Amino acid sequence: QVQLVESGGGSVQPGGSLRLSCSASGITYSTYRLGWFRQAPGKEREGVAAIDNDGLIKYADFVQGRFTISQDNAKNTLFLRMNNLEPEDTAMYYCAASGGARRPIWWYLEKNDYAYWGQGTQVTVSS
Repeated sequence: QVQLVESGGGSVQPGGSLRLSCSASGITYSTYRLGWFRQAPGKEREGVAAIDNDGLIKYADFVQGRFTISQDNAKNTLFLRMNNLEPEDTAMYYCAASGGARRPIWWYLEKNDYAYWGQGTQVTVSS
């Protein structure tokens, strides 16, 4: 089965940086999209960034060039480098894996297309 474990969250001041990591197992022989989603209290879960097994990447509009998603060569670890963090970025950040179906890139940030989820890592940005 697919298992996802996030790490790297924490508390930073506005303008600071964090790198989130997601250790993934059970996806080596399948076609997946791996993504980062976030959810703040009282808000819906929203897509942040996603990458497929060909390296095609989709970012949410609010990223505005501040975040970078990447994956190691074995595709067993997913990263999200976040720079210039703002208080509005405060949320629980989740790693997610889609099913094996191929989708157009405009599906990549759709939370309903992801079948497997980690438990989340908290990011807090405050002064």
